[in-house]
Amino acid sequence: MLMLLAMVAMAAGFIDAVAGGGGLLTIPALLFAGVPPVQAVATNKLQACFGSFSATRFFVRQGLVEPRRQWQGIAAAGIGAGLGALAIQQFGSDLLVLIMPYGLMMIALYLLLSRSFGREATTARMPEKGFNATLVSGIGFYDGFFGPGTGTFYSVSYSKLRGMNLVSATAHAKLMNFTTNIVSLLVFILSGQIIWQLGLAMAVGQLVGARLGAAAAVKQGVNFIRYLTVAVCIAMSISLLLRG
Repeated sequence: MLMLLAMVAMAAGFIDAVAGGGGLLTIPALLFAGVPPVQAVATNKLQACFGSFSATRFFVRQGLVEPRRQWQGIAAAGIGAGLGALAIQQFGSDLLVLIMPYGLMMIALYLLLSRSFGREATTARMPEKGFNATLVSGIGFYDGFFGPGTGTFYSVSYSKLRGMNLVSATAHAKLMNFTTNIVSLLVFILSGQIIWQLGLAMAVGQLVGARLGAAAAVKQGVNFIRYLTVAVCIAMSISLLLRG
């Protein structure tokens, strides 16, 4: 079971580094292994931290994102994630499971129809402070509360509202995703919700998969990211609809 979970995590790490949505694989895998829902989300954060760190480190080394210049976004994402991780322990995520598929389908349709999306950097449509205060913190809350698709939401937002090309947007998305994963993980550790053996086994796969995915995103470019994001959005929608 540990080896199977590690293999699932490697595939999820690759997908997460490019398009987000790795939780589509890892959370169901943990549930299949008999882990209760809240502990599945918590353990998923442990293994996801390793993947998001691996991908973020690669993007930083490539000069695609500078953490020091993004400190406001990091703070906003962290606060949102902490609140979300506390909230899921008090409330269920049933409403999100019902609503999310339709939002993901809209993103997939938009990316398919807008062939020029993210191909080149454009003028920002939203000031950085307002973007951090609303979108970055809001998506951070969602990641702490539920999680799957966080990277997708971040990358689309950075590209559409901050005018970044899709490769740069993906790099920024992964930095914020690493932040939300770390903060959520700390909350879950304090709450005693982590199953360490499973999470650390999956972390090994995440490290490898995320590194490969980040390299593929940079090498293959915008079209690769766009089409994989569309595929992930459709797959997440179907998965959530079937679960509902």
